[in-house]
Amino acid sequence: MTTAQSLRWSCLGAAVLIACEGAAPGDSVAQTLPPPAPPPATSPRTGTEASRQIDASRRTAITEATARVAPAVVTVQTETIERVPVDIFGMFFGGAQQRVAPGIGSGFIIRENGVVVTNAHVVSNASNISVMMRDGTTYPARLLGEDETNDLAVLKIDASGLPVAPLGNSDDLVIGEWAIAIGNPFGFVLANSEPSVTTGVISATGRNLLGGAEGSGLYVDMIQTDASINPGNSGGPLVNGAGEVIGVNSSIYTPSRGSVGLGFAIPINRARRVAEDLIEHGKIRRPWVGELLRTSATSNPRDVINAGAILRAVVPGSPAAAAGLRADDQILRAGTRRVRNAFDWEAARLSLRVGDRVPLLIRRGDREITVTVTVADRPEVSAPKVTVLREIELTTLTPTLRAERGIRSAQGALVTNVSQLVRDEIGLDVGDVILQINSTPIRSADDVARAVNQARPRTVIRVAFERRGVNYYSDFVIR
Repeated sequence: MTTAQSLRWSCLGAAVLIACEGAAPGDSVAQTLPPPAPPPATSPRTGTEASRQIDASRRTAITEATARVAPAVVTVQTETIERVPVDIFGMFFGGAQQRVAPGIGSGFIIRENGVVVTNAHVVSNASNISVMMRDGTTYPARLLGEDETNDLAVLKIDASGLPVAPLGNSDDLVIGEWAIAIGNPFGFVLANSEPSVTTGVISATGRNLLGGAEGSGLYVDMIQTDASINPGNSGGPLVNGAGEVIGVNSSIYTPSRGSVGLGFAIPINRARRVAEDLIEHGKIRRPWVGELLRTSATSNPRDVINAGAILRAVVPGSPAAAAGLRADDQILRAGTRRVRNAFDWEAARLSLRVGDRVPLLIRRGDREITVTVTVADRPEVSAPKVTVLREIELTTLTPTLRAERGIRSAQGALVTNVSQLVRDEIGLDVGDVILQINSTPIRSADDVARAVNQARPRTVIRVAFERRGVNYYSDFVIR
């Protein structure tokens, strides 16, 4: 092949890219090729400047916000001991063995000395908890406290100088502003400990979840976002465009167990208040007003939404009674919050703290009045406690507790705290009222302690108790 032929093939081969033009048939391609252009005169800094421009074009509010919060996002690993039947006979006759079930979620650091916020359902019943940083460093963690009602928990690891997630203000959210979910979806399926980032917008605020949510508990006054939240994201931060945590990712609404663009987060202002109580007291000081609302006659959520927040009764001696509230009063507003139904009122109560003085706008008959309620601790908090078998905490049933909880029995011992072992083995739970042990009627918490102490070891003890207005019994043996 001649040089001219070689050049001709080179041009034809490159025609698609450089559109060789001006070569008439039979001409020597060597004559039609333009002389090579001299290299552009550039300074040695041009490449660096171009790189900087590319970097600047890639940086957005989302990347800056992620860089600010992601170092404080952690993976929460748990181990839970489960009892499983050994075989088909074990399902019917109680034979079971124990197995360790791993769990995983997300969290974020709020204090540089290792205080971590996550969801209560992430660490529920865990026998072992550890926290992994984004670089893979793992610390054993202890549970400082949890609040199942708000689905929040606070952990502590022994470390210092840790990155802290800046907390924002969830009361001034703008519908449509950026929302960034950071966490560890699907755990170690993704093969490393770096958090994942998904983005969307704030879809709504003040959402009440009436059912069907992937998570736990009744969720009220939630932030809704279309940023993808998947299993493993629970407990991670929801972040705004300024790089501030505005919520704790908690649940999704899904028919398929996957994200469909309906994610929900606990507002950070509420989470901050709960965390402070858990850090200081180890438990939440539950605000108590002493009002009892009417409930819908049907289970249709639409009826509940439109029912209003109407009192059916007021607990004697309660803050509501002291403020002058009466049966049939309708709560229209609590502070600055509009109250349209029982869920709105529950959301308002969750934002209260013990000692707050809250103005309530009330409709009474055909007029509207304002009363001020001073929020108190729930009555069982200040009542004397008795601990039985080192596993059950009890207080004596009082008329106030009866009215507050709608308990039918006139006397008994209210269960205020109980271990998971007792839940599994005996079936007792918080809120149950012990009425009788063997043949001994129970009039006080001390009666329970005496009856259990008098029972002989390895003999069957029968405990009768009330739960939600229905009486049950359970047999157990002190080993």
